[in-house]
Amino acid sequence: MTKTLDRRTAVSGGLTLALGASACGAADPVTPVGSASGPPRRIVSVNPCLDVILLEIADRSQIAALSHYSSDRYSSTIAGEARQLPSTRGTIEEIISLSPDLVLSGPGQARVDLLERLGVRAGVFPVPETVADSLKQVREVATLIGYPDRGEAVVARIEAALQATAPAPGAKPLSALVFMPGGFASAPGTLMDEMLTRTGFRNAATDYGLRQSMSVPLERIIADPPDVLLSGEATAGAPSRAERLVRHPALASVAERIRRATFPERLLFCGGPVLIQTAAALARARDAAQTRSA
Repeated sequence: MTKTLDRRTAVSGGLTLALGASACGAADPVTPVGSASGPPRRIVSVNPCLDVILLEIADRSQIAALSHYSSDRYSSTIAGEARQLPSTRGTIEEIISLSPDLVLSGPGQARVDLLERLGVRAGVFPVPETVADSLKQVREVATLIGYPDRGEAVVARIEAALQATAPAPGAKPLSALVFMPGGFASAPGTLMDEMLTRTGFRNAATDYGLRQSMSVPLERIIADPPDVLLSGEATAGAPSRAERLVRHPALASVAERIRRATFPERLLFCGGPVLIQTAAALARARDAAQTRSA
């Protein structure tokens, strides 16, 4: 549980993307610091979601370090690659020791004031709450590190994946509940909510009256079960509260009405290139549920 909470803090400076929280309100999405003299040669990222974009776009020689969260195979889509690169826990001392000329972070993650005094540029990015925001962020990161064309290529791949996983025209949306670590359900108005809609689902959290991501009582699920219940993979020896809840004996009474599908935790936290895998996972769950009900 501690690992999950730490990662939530890392992703958004205190609020997770999966929870759909706005980490910096109306602030500019990118805050450049210091002066630039061509593409950065040593980039340090202290945010796991920015790590994913960086790996897609930057030359490996440009990456001085990624956040240590990206090496966790349960919560990162890039763990294999990340383990081959230096990592940082994001302390100012550690960042400075890496001699970066660009630091990528979420709000509140890096001491931007100290970096400014040292003449180090910083890109401070909010948590995207829509697909459009996420694509914009990819473009902004790509421009900041000197490869806008590569950013456009990544955006094109994401858009193609969203198109390929869209439901058939006229298909009736299935209701789905996304259970996150800690037993929270992804609320309306979040990036996950939009991804559900784009892949042919209706967010059951709306039916339950949720206005923010929060825990849903088991009794509410039993009274009005979703067509599909999406929950993460349990960590060996430490099943999450969400996993324990979906295995609760009380759900047996409505088991025939619910299609359960695995939705890995590593797809919950980030947008950008991760949306390609998110869309594919949701489309598989949709197709399996439709096959079962046919």
